[in-house]
Amino acid sequence: VLQQDDQSAVGDSVIFLTDGEATDDIQSCLQSAVDSGAIINTIALGPEASDVLVTMADLTDGKFFFADQSLLSNQLVDAFSSFTISDGDLTKQTIQLVSTGRIINDWFNGTVPIDRTVGNSTTFTIIYERIAPTVYIQTPSGSVYDQNDQTHITHNAATKTVALNVPGTAEPGDWKYSFLNRESTAQTMTLTVTSRAAHDDVPPIMVKTDMKKPTSDGRQPMVVYAEVSQNYLRVLGAKVMAILESDTGHSENLYLLDNGAAADAFKDDGIYSRYFTKVQNGRYSLKVQVIHQDGAVSGAPNRNSGALYVPGYIVDGEVQLNPEKPPVNVQSADVGSFTRTVTGESFVASVPSGVTPPNFPPNKITDLSAEIQEDTVLLNWTAPGEEMDEGTAESYEIRWSERLEILQKNFSDANPVNTSALQPQEAGSDEQFSFLPGVTIQNGSTLFFAVQAEDKDSVKSEVSNIARVTKFVPTPRPPEISNPGLNVTAIVVSVCVVIIMVCFIAFVSKWAMKRKKASREV
Repeated sequence: VLQQDDQSAVGDSVIFLTDGEATDDIQSCLQSAVDSGAIINTIALGPEASDVLVTMADLTDGKFFFADQSLLSNQLVDAFSSFTISDGDLTKQTIQLVSTGRIINDWFNGTVPIDRTVGNSTTFTIIYERIAPTVYIQTPSGSVYDQNDQTHITHNAATKTVALNVPGTAEPGDWKYSFLNRESTAQTMTLTVTSRAAHDDVPPIMVKTDMKKPTSDGRQPMVVYAEVSQNYLRVLGAKVMAILESDTGHSENLYLLDNGAAADAFKDDGIYSRYFTKVQNGRYSLKVQVIHQDGAVSGAPNRNSGALYVPGYIVDGEVQLNPEKPPVNVQSADVGSFTRTVTGESFVASVPSGVTPPNFPPNKITDLSAEIQEDTVLLNWTAPGEEMDEGTAESYEIRWSERLEILQKNFSDANPVNTSALQPQEAGSDEQFSFLPGVTIQNGSTLFFAVQAEDKDSVKSEVSNIARVTKFVPTPRPPEISNPGLNVTAIVVSVCVVIIMVCFIAFVSKWAMKRKKASREV
């Protein structure tokens, strides 16, 4: 079929959906699909779909999605929503705002915030199980759309859907919905809300999500990523949750963080991350929900530099201070509260039979920092977990040295710090610890620090990044001349006055001598 337009299927895109219950032999057509040059995106509907779908998508540069067959999950709708054909113009791309489902006895209520970056082609789609519900959707200004509005609300009994197509540009603000189950028994309903950019010159807030690896054998933790941005502006301060569900019934909810610790490489770069350690056999779907309830969106246009800030240096035994570290450039835009829902490519976990997944250690601390306040050392870092970045570690081991290579090559040879009073906090918390190193810290001297976390089974994390701190007390300088130009002028005037006085005295003396001599001659 794809070859009918130009006699070639190369570069054409295909969505291949199967539940595995038919007698088709997918393996037999795998090679011909690869040879066609088409991009084949595959959807495995239910646990019986063939594993060849994963291989087919991989070999043809397509995407693989797993979708549960239950209406409640809404995963099939989410999978199709993730297939967007775009020419690169983000203002023309359909964006999924909400995807939710419930088993309803009476009312299905909720709120959908429409932010100022979207609003065109906004659609509310309700899928029901048996009987169409009574529909009420209220705009932020109070107008109501209901089932009597046949101009904007359509009902398709064959597909069991009710859809509201909002005319023009949807009003920004909170849209409230209420769906009444008209059956005497409970039934499942789902709601999907999509929209497009409200303005051609204002890019919408977008979300992308992915796993660091598409497969897992359980021996290493997986990493979930989600990037929240508005064009090139990274959106900060959002609440990001990843929902991972397998075809075997295993489910995990992970709150992703942008704190520059654990799985997150850079703080405040708009990329939210988290480790996924509780991997079980199966095919996992990945859905990410983003909520931002503050109207003002803060963002950073560029990632922060990883270069070390050096507060000063020593010249001829004197401490010279550098300018203060420049602040991070954070911009703010008032777009209103927003939600986004995005589905990432599914992944496969295959833990070998008889193999017990390892007990992962606490994650490596990567943001350790140090400062000296007189003779006291103050350390700061983000708390790891009992297992990577989940839970609470059992204890910390802190060591220091005046030589960097000691901490680099043999952590246990460095000077220990008494941490008996330091109780670890929950993963992701801000840790702070101060102590006296037991030596007098001379001005200009440099100390190095590192930390290891330990879990309840005495499994230790990797040694943290090494924090370096130098005690800088500026060398006193003689008082500076407040206005050199004024003082030079005063000196010149003083000299001139002295010269004039000397000349005057000499003149008066000479005049007096002449007069005295003249009086004698008379």
